[in-house]
Amino acid sequence: MRHLSRMTAPHWLALYAGLLAAWALVWSMSAPGTFASALRDLCLTPAGEATAFGLLAMWLIMSAAMMLPTALPAFATHDEIATAQGLRGGGALVGGYITVWVGFSAMAALVQMAVGDRVDAPWLAPLLLILAAAYQISPLKEACLSKCRQPLTFFMQHWDAGPWRMGLRLGAVCLGCCWALMALGLIGGAMSLGFMALATVLMTLEKLTTGRAVPVAIALGCLGGAGFLIGGWI
Repeated sequence: MRHLSRMTAPHWLALYAGLLAAWALVWSMSAPGTFASALRDLCLTPAGEATAFGLLAMWLIMSAAMMLPTALPAFATHDEIATAQGLRGGGALVGGYITVWVGFSAMAALVQMAVGDRVDAPWLAPLLLILAAAYQISPLKEACLSKCRQPLTFFMQHWDAGPWRMGLRLGAVCLGCCWALMALGLIGGAMSLGFMALATVLMTLEKLTTGRAVPVAIALGCLGGAGFLIGGWI
């Protein structure tokens, strides 16, 4: 019963609401109706015509839908530790985490505006796929992923920093782990239900498993996609 009561705390309810809203917005992109049409116009405007607000909204929705599920085990671990010590702070932890991804969304929107129509250039997709593959097997990726996989150790190391700062650090570690895969949204996966669902599953698997099998498999998949695209030029 204590576990269930923790999962109905205000920050958990807000988290569930944010997740449901984000995925509902993504799903509605393919639905008929005025609202869906307005959402498509806002988020999927051609790169050269997109507004800063529209791009920011798109990346915020994508970040919420894709990254919050991967952080649920860490949030639950924090709540267990805090409850055992008679403390609170889950809301501040989630707030710090979200702040990092809001910053990422703003940066991604700026990058996409700067790239403009070049987002459709044939060389960009294979380049991003190769970069993502290289990052998947990099020492920095491994270091960040190891922290994401051990939330208990992470929180015990940084507990004195308080929930807000721990949330910022957790968000930074998560960003270091997943930014390259998120960046693939630039090449056709933006607000795509299939791409977002697949990427969310893969990033969650990375954090729930051990070893290098999943990260390496993702890297090979990225390289295979890049090779396929390059082969189309020949």
